[in-house]
Amino acid sequence: MLVNGRWMEDWQPVQAKDEKGGFVRQTSSFRNWVTLDGRPGPTGEGGFAAEAGRYHLYVALICPWASRTLIGRKLKGLEDVISVSVVEPALSKQGWRFGTYPGATDDPVNGTRYMHEIYTKADPAFSGRATVPVLWDKRKGTIVNNESADILRMLNDGFGDLASHAIDLYPAGRREDIDAFNARIYPVLNNGVYRTGFATTQIAYEEAFRDLFDCLDRVEGDLEGKDFLFADHPTESDIRLFVTLVRFDLAYHGLFKCNLRRLSDYANLQAFCRRMLDWPGVAETVSFDHIKRGYYSIAALNPTGIVPAGPALDELF
Repeated sequence: MLVNGRWMEDWQPVQAKDEKGGFVRQTSSFRNWVTLDGRPGPTGEGGFAAEAGRYHLYVALICPWASRTLIGRKLKGLEDVISVSVVEPALSKQGWRFGTYPGATDDPVNGTRYMHEIYTKADPAFSGRATVPVLWDKRKGTIVNNESADILRMLNDGFGDLASHAIDLYPAGRREDIDAFNARIYPVLNNGVYRTGFATTQIAYEEAFRDLFDCLDRVEGDLEGKDFLFADHPTESDIRLFVTLVRFDLAYHGLFKCNLRRLSDYANLQAFCRRMLDWPGVAETVSFDHIKRGYYSIAALNPTGIVPAGPALDELF
């Protein structure tokens, strides 16, 4: 992580713990918004108007948070409006790195080698983890936002007619339901797999484990008789659910000790994942190779670095 703009190489996945030894996620630091006229969004400062070619998205295909934004970019038809760079899947001693691994890219915007250099370009005294996703403003030379929930929402409605209106990821008539679902699954599922995998005490692990599978059981019921949660197409909530589920049997079940049941033990959740992968553009944002190689590169959880050969993807998806 960065401390006052200096990279500290002794990286550990758990940077903060609660009183029970549970994993505490870092709060996102850059919270500006792209809006149609450049006025401030719900948080942050103004000056970030919607323009084609002005913004660049930094992502990791291993990362569910970054994958939210990649899916949003695809579904809203913003590929020619917002450029993208993809880091290599394996974490290096300096964190996320650009490179030549298949599916990764270099950084054509800033010419950096490591993601932490993006953060110090935006703030030379930045302290914290250099996370993805990051939405970068090429004109101002700074980070607009590094919170995936914000970025996904601004992709939906911050770019006006630069974006496709074929799909509304946050339809007005279902916003209360979407917000409630998002709030319900974030702590116990999206972040719950990390609370389970990065727990540092038995009590913290068992609590997170129980919450996680209670949530999966409930969402299995939510999807009974439905293709998607709140519309006849994917919404924010479907994206948030999918990016965790698609990684479940590949990484969380084994590496994170989330092993009570597999995704393939849930008929509705597995079918939902297949529908999401079949939706035009979504599968292009998913790399099973990056997911496995990335997660199993976390030395604190897998010191040998061995990447498992399974599961059989044709049976899973």
